[in-house]
Amino acid sequence: MVFGGIADGMSRGVESIGDAVSGAFFEPVIRLGVTGLSRAGKTVFITSLVANLMDRARMPQLVAAAEGRVLAAYLQPQPDDTVPRFDFEGHLADLTGAEPVWPESTRAVSQLRLSLRVRPAGLLAGLQGPRTVHLDIVDYPGEWLLDLELMDLSYAAWTARVLERLEPRAEAAAYLAAVREVDGAAAFEEAEARRLATGFADYLNAARAAGFSDCTPGRFLLPGELAGSPVLTFAPIPEPERARRGSLWREMERRYEAYKSRVVQPFFRDHFSRIDRQIVLVDALGAIHSGPAAMEDLRRALADILAAFRPGQNAFLSRLFLGRRVEKILFAATKADHLHHHQHAALTSIMEALVREAKDRADFAGARTGAMSIAALRATVEETLSHGGRELDCVRGTLLKDGRMAAFYPGELPADPQRLLGPARAGAERWLDEDYEVMTFAPAKLRLRPGEGPPHIRLDKAAQFLIGDRL
Repeated sequence: MVFGGIADGMSRGVESIGDAVSGAFFEPVIRLGVTGLSRAGKTVFITSLVANLMDRARMPQLVAAAEGRVLAAYLQPQPDDTVPRFDFEGHLADLTGAEPVWPESTRAVSQLRLSLRVRPAGLLAGLQGPRTVHLDIVDYPGEWLLDLELMDLSYAAWTARVLERLEPRAEAAAYLAAVREVDGAAAFEEAEARRLATGFADYLNAARAAGFSDCTPGRFLLPGELAGSPVLTFAPIPEPERARRGSLWREMERRYEAYKSRVVQPFFRDHFSRIDRQIVLVDALGAIHSGPAAMEDLRRALADILAAFRPGQNAFLSRLFLGRRVEKILFAATKADHLHHHQHAALTSIMEALVREAKDRADFAGARTGAMSIAALRATVEETLSHGGRELDCVRGTLLKDGRMAAFYPGELPADPQRLLGPARAGAERWLDEDYEVMTFAPAKLRLRPGEGPPHIRLDKAAQFLIGDRL
């Protein structure tokens, strides 16, 4: 395994040299990773970003677009022949059809290459002609990213951590009752392993539905072609005093290590380690709605996510000798269109507070990080209504569950994010002074004029942060 790691490192180093030379002297490539935990809106973000880069009338905060220097944008065949292509055309049709629907969520790694023909700015404008900049967008589930922390955990350490976190959660009651009867020193039986793995997967799905973020291993939620395989047939069980070869504990341990070496490590090697810009989409409103426990769990998950990155600056020589590092990381609270614009600053402040620990770590390593609130596709309009002698700033949209138009007031987010993070860290069971609601809206019917991409909130600002310096 050591020699395999050395060989992988050498091959990645050679690849980094090739990428660095190509980017410096020919057509630069920006490799943008897009991830987020469940229901954060990754598919919609990529679809709207690409559509708005191709038709740039709604992108005034992307400087190169505002200055008219982006002359053309066009899709090209993706560079990795073994990675599925992101279905941009199908997802855009879902969002812009006569009866728009939300596209299916991310279930595996996919990729798309958008090439931009850009005229140089400043002194170079009169010395050289337009150049091509390739934007390779890599879409992957955030649950897989959380799995990277498993690489540093033994089965015993992972089991102890998971069982401790499960203890206070109602969603884990059935699984905890089952594992209390398990003897890890007993002889391994496949039927018992499957029963435990199924029960643990049921808990993970229930925890995700309840708003929790630490739902690892991620492939238990998105098994794909691995469904039913031994590499996904393990679960956390109490460690026995002694476990001989052939026992349930030893086989669970072996399968856990196989998951790390055959599922997690290849993902890091083949996809994640090659990213140099990253956006992490976060459904912060969903976590707030789910309560303090979900909020604190999200904060820990975001810190774990950033720990998986190798932040730093992608200077030419550092890429040659140290491998690629993530230069910029943007944490974006999605679904800003579920709030009136006067609450967007509060949502951004909450996002900044959630990632403060992670941001400090990345800034120290030389990466540039940011936090903002966005809506990749605006599904609502704003209006102010009178209710009980108060003026309420609401949003109006089409309800997903029954297709009715409705106005919605979610509650007032606090200007001080510690009013949420404090009770969450303290283990409060519920918010004391306010109830926060979340409504699920269907995408609005769009009437796009020539040159316009889908309507959004601050998607252009996010694009400027992520790629503006390379245009």
